[in-house]
Amino acid sequence: MESKKKGLTKLSLATWILIATIGGIVFGSIVGPAAGNLKVIGDIFIRLIQMSVVLLVMTAVASALANIDTGSAGKMGLYTFISIIVFTLISAGIGLALGMLFKPGEGISLTAGEVQTTEIAATSFKDTLLNFVPTNIIGSMANGAMIPCILFAVFLGLAAGMYKKQTGKSGIVDWLNEMNGIIMNIIKMVMKLAPIGIFCLLANVSGAIGFKVVIPMMKFLGCLALGDMIQFLLYGPATAALCGVNVFKMPKKFANMSIMAMTTTSSAICLPTKMEDEVTKFGVSREVAAFTGPITMSMNSCGAVQCYVLAILFMSQATGIVLTPGQLGMAILLSVLMCMGTIVVPGGMVVTYTFLAASLGLPMEAMGVLIGIDWFSGMFRTVMNVDVDCMVAMVVSKKLGVLDKEVYDEVKTVEYTTNV
Repeated sequence: MESKKKGLTKLSLATWILIATIGGIVFGSIVGPAAGNLKVIGDIFIRLIQMSVVLLVMTAVASALANIDTGSAGKMGLYTFISIIVFTLISAGIGLALGMLFKPGEGISLTAGEVQTTEIAATSFKDTLLNFVPTNIIGSMANGAMIPCILFAVFLGLAAGMYKKQTGKSGIVDWLNEMNGIIMNIIKMVMKLAPIGIFCLLANVSGAIGFKVVIPMMKFLGCLALGDMIQFLLYGPATAALCGVNVFKMPKKFANMSIMAMTTTSSAICLPTKMEDEVTKFGVSREVAAFTGPITMSMNSCGAVQCYVLAILFMSQATGIVLTPGQLGMAILLSVLMCMGTIVVPGGMVVTYTFLAASLGLPMEAMGVLIGIDWFSGMFRTVMNVDVDCMVAMVVSKKLGVLDKEVYDEVKTVEYTTNV
């Protein structure tokens, strides 16, 4: 009996999450719609993570910048944004190619009224950029507007570092470091509840929503899965070659964060796990992980941009509306913009799909089946988002000369400390 208990306690969090995933699906399938009553428990878990994410992001970015010189911060930011743009545009192109080749919307019968949506006004490019700059940082924090929060955190970190150099006082910088450590401990406490939360969320999906909605959309989901495979086969070897590491060691290192991404379908919830794995498994420096982690969570959404482009093509093909080359270019631009400035959480796709449909003049009824399979498409979106975030961190660390290959090769081990 004692040995069985010890065996259970030795199971990793990722293993427990995998068990909870299978258990939730089986339980929901057996119980049926009544399993939907468990959703509230899953929602509580999601909210417990969300309550700390904004503070985690802001303290991580600010403390990282406060502890490095201005020149290094500029290089880090430049390499990060170049990597994000390159990865995102390639992913959008992959989505466009798959959508044009396999035509996931053909053969889907849609009728008006399949889904009720709230129309939103299309936001101009100028207004989108303007909204990135906060007028009230407290309001931006309350609304979870991540780009304004990150922008403020960048200024706060740089200013705190300058103040430390000018006065020799490190109180603010120490406070940022310590606050980041405290928030990380809160999230680690909450993450112990992850298997319970995920079990309840998936029991709801399989029981209350049902899996039969997937059948007519297999071509769309197949395109997402194929797109993820293409991206892994493209980005993995390219990143490994650029960083001078063994690509065959990557799958095992990605396993933990990938399981978390697929089961929670939330990049925000995966943020603490991703940042810790970057440091302890991939050899990314603590400073780079603290800086790139929150920024890539908000702006580097390779899986999402692929899904958005495919969704636009699905809506046009399913309703018989032919998009012009100019509209296809606009589809890519809008999809890239929709990947920036938001915390990716489950259930937010109604607004995204409404925005894309309204901006391109596509019928709203084309969104019904897309929203119905959103949890399933979210698995493919999120795993790609999170894993490519890690690849960006590796590239930035390599460019700055701080990638620890001994950690990657498992020659030595490091702890994910809260001091940067």
